[in-house]
Amino acid sequence: MAWQPASANFLAPIVAETLLDRLAMVTRKFPRALLIGAHDAALAEHLRALCADLTIVEAGPRLAAESGAIVVEADAINLPFASFDLILWPGGLDSVNDVPGALVRLRALLAPDGLLLGAFVGDGSLPRLRRAVMADGVRPIARLHPQIDLAAMGNLLQRVGFTLPVVDVEALTVRYGDWFALVRDLRAAGLSSRLAPAPSPLTREEVGRIAAVFAAQADPDGRIAESLRIIHFSGWAPHPDQPQPARRGSGTASLAAALKPKS
Repeated sequence: MAWQPASANFLAPIVAETLLDRLAMVTRKFPRALLIGAHDAALAEHLRALCADLTIVEAGPRLAAESGAIVVEADAINLPFASFDLILWPGGLDSVNDVPGALVRLRALLAPDGLLLGAFVGDGSLPRLRRAVMADGVRPIARLHPQIDLAAMGNLLQRVGFTLPVVDVEALTVRYGDWFALVRDLRAAGLSSRLAPAPSPLTREEVGRIAAVFAAQADPDGRIAESLRIIHFSGWAPHPDQPQPARRGSGTASLAAALKPKS
């Protein structure tokens, strides 16, 4: 993939703004923060103002050099355990080789009562593109990275030891004049397939078929609306002072009585 500037990533500022809005709802302070990914300079600057100590990690050497980040893959961060009060991951969890392993590592990096907050493009995204790449005459090869769904993410957070997990989804619609513009945006946002080995290049005939099927799904104005499902997630490192769920069966109110119509 040809290198593109961070500013070409249209999704980064959208996700960053949403994460900052969610972070603003948390009343506690986070002196030590870890930011995974240096795609949005404004997000990094905001965190520097918010946190006394900010560490940034970035897999791309060129972007890391521009932002002062440590060069490391997101699922191989080798930093001292319990050294962060906040970890922000604004995209990319769905593309790592070992998702549960990456979450286990982040859980270990958080100090007690530390917060993990992140987002990624989830299951059900890009339905029109997926329909196009499965068109007749196109080799049946995986060309988009596998996607994580809402329920699976919630289960993963619980399995690796996060408390008070929250997972929700936000729908985003983007409109394009043709398939080629969408591909440019996906590459800039790091959403093209990272499967190994990489799929063989499309032939000219396959490109034509995909572009035609994608264009056939256009709205009356000639533009094609594509959908992204942004999954937001959060979880806390355990701490004795956190709220605890009630013991199962300890409820005293009857659900049937609560739902019974009033006379």
